[in-house]
Amino acid sequence: MLVTFDVPVRDDAAEFAVDSAVETGQPLIVVNVVEMPIRPMTASWGADVVVMEDVDTSLRAPAELAQSFSVEVERLRVVSPRPLAALLELVGERSPALLVVGPDTSRMRARAYRKAARRICDEASCLVWFPSD
Repeated sequence: MLVTFDVPVRDDAAEFAVDSAVETGQPLIVVNVVEMPIRPMTASWGADVVVMEDVDTSLRAPAELAQSFSVEVERLRVVSPRPLAALLELVGERSPALLVVGPDTSRMRARAYRKAARRICDEASCLVWFPSD
């Protein structure tokens, strides 16, 4: 599973996720986790989520590469007021062997990334890989 937090995914993380899926013969799940604050009109959740072209392109590239190697690929966008909880729930449901956390950290607040990394390490039920900075 390759995950980012509504920012482009790093090339090294995408490469590692695709290589791992190809070598193990496992499907690749490409996930964009988007925070959506709670609003009075909760029925419209996700309706006003704007997909940034650079984020979509960065997620499409590893998906297409994996498919070219005959790896089954699934792309998901998880929209939640509690994005980390939603990601960890997805990890629990899908039971990936490896979670590759690969957001472009230059496009994220450093504190948000550290908080996410710490929680993922503490609560993920699988191996977790973070790119080295």
